[in-house]
Order: sequence, then C-alpha cells, then structure tokens
Amino acid sequence: MATKFSKETYLYWYELMQLIRQFELKAEEMYKMAGKIRGFFHAYVGQEAIAAGCMTATNPADPFITAYRDHGLGLAKGMSANSCMAELYGKATGCSKGKGGSMHFFSAEHRFFGGHGIVGAQIGTGAGLAFAEKYMGTDNVVLCFFGDGAARQGILHETFNLAMLWKLPVIFICENNNYAMGTSIQRTSNVVDIYKLADAYDMPADMVDGMTPELVHESVSRAVKRARSGDGPTLIEMKTYRYKGHSISDPQKYRSKEEVEEYKDQDPLTKVKNTILSNKFAKEEDLLAIDNRIAQVVEESVKFAEESPWPDESELLKDVYIDQNYVFDVD
Repeated sequence: MATKFSKETYLYWYELMQLIRQFELKAEEMYKMAGKIRGFFHAYVGQEAIAAGCMTATNPADPFITAYRDHGLGLAKGMSANSCMAELYGKATGCSKGKGGSMHFFSAEHRFFGGHGIVGAQIGTGAGLAFAEKYMGTDNVVLCFFGDGAARQGILHETFNLAMLWKLPVIFICENNNYAMGTSIQRTSNVVDIYKLADAYDMPADMVDGMTPELVHESVSRAVKRARSGDGPTLIEMKTYRYKGHSISDPQKYRSKEEVEEYKDQDPLTKVKNTILSNKFAKEEDLLAIDNRIAQVVEESVKFAEESPWPDESELLKDVYIDQNYVFDVD
C-alpha cells in the first residue's frame, strides 16, 4: 500500500492513537471499579484518527476546543496521561485540579481549552478564541470540534454567520459518529450531510472519512492554509464512529452488534498498522514495543492518580470567580 506520508508520520500516528485507545480502555476499567472514577465518562475509542490527522496538520500553538468527549484530543495536544488520569480521579494533580472531571479537561499550556459539558457551547467559544487570535495578530488557527448532535443547536448558525463576516481563523470540525446520544441523525434533520450547513453562509466545507488519518490531515491542512492566509473559517464533517456507548452508562439498544462489528472492520488503528507493515516502516516487534511502552505509561498514570492527593477544601471557590481587584492590562 503506497503512501505519500513519511515513516515518521505513520509511527507518530500509531503511537498517539495507541495512547488514546489504551488510555480510554484503562480509564473505563477503572471507572467500573467502585469509587475509582465517578461522574460522566465519554470514551473516544474509534475516533482516534481524527486527533492524529489534526495534530500533523496544525502547529502546537493552534488552540483546540471540544465537547465532553475530550480525553483523546487532550492527550493529542500533549497533556500527560498522568494529569489526565488524575483529573478523572478528581485529584489535585489533575489537569483541571480535580475540579472538572471527565468532561472538563483544560490546559492553557498545551493550548487545549476544554472539555465543555453544555452541548454546542464550545462552538461559540471556539469562534471567540479565533477572534482573540486575530485581534492579537497571531498566526494561530483554532480547531473547534463538536458532534452531530451539537450541529442542531442554534448557536452554530449565529457563530457561522459572525465567523464568516469577520473572517475568523477557525476550523469547525463536526465529528459525525452517527448518533446524538442514542438518536440517529436521520431522525433529527432533513439535512443529513452536515457539511452542507455551511452553504447558507458561503463558508467553504468538506466531508472526509474520519477513520483515516491521511484524509483528515489533508482536509485540515487545506483549511488551515486558508485560515492562516486570512480567508476565514471552514466546516469539515468527519464521518467517524464510536465503538463505545455515548457514555459509560449507555446500554446501546439503538444500534445492533452487527453494525458495531461492521465499523470495527474500519478500525483506524488497524489501518495505520497495516500501512506501516506493508511499507516496511517497522516490523511487528517494533509496533509491539510501542504497544508495551504505551501500556506502561497508562499503568503509571493509574498509579499516579491513585497516589495523588485530593483537592484541599480551600480550593473549592478558587478558579470560579475572577479576583475583583484584578486590573486588566489593555496596552
């Protein structure tokens, strides 16, 4: 299977996707052990190719913002497995100091701005981040991720209008995994091709196979180039699939086991692995060594979370309200 991407790119994709996959599976395991992880939990298993392709098409300074299915993108942006697992545990060493949990990962250092529990809220906030980047004169492009369910929120249309009017450097990425919780897109809209929603605003749009990092990379690269040149936003619909339920408590009665198995034949990790092997970029034992190294990283993250302290009571109201004595520097 010939490819125009380098060995280094494929090995990076494989390692990142394996990290996301193993982290999510281990976190799910710890969730099911009473008292280890509480609250909501939405796994990214099956959607790893989107994170991988987006990372190689962007710069580290480019901000990412997403919904509550945020673990995978947080890890992709460079947040450590330790800080992510600790956050799931609600520990003080977590990326949000143990206050956010699964749905509210955050790291200004890694340019990852959530993790948002309100469906569609990040769409407007993503445009706000892009406005800030343009206002400050940076060359950064914001990647704003949302699901097919969030595409039904009114904020999307208001945001699209202003993003085009102001030519904001933002890429709206709809991770269309076929179901808004347990409701298929065919039951919620007459327009089932979400990328067509951009037509009303003369916004450039694309639809790609989100189970393939190569196509994700190429589509995002085109959109990033357009945004950096000052031509404004793009909507990309990425057709993907989650192998787990909407959340950990989802019985998944709305889809058949046969459907899930059919999509597992398109497993992005398997695709990347097969391309690596067919192009002799690495041997089976090399990939196994990566798997084992990632497994160790994930196991260490559990140990780190287990041994980390709980937040102190004094932290309860911190990071909620801004200090009333704070003076903004407008110069």
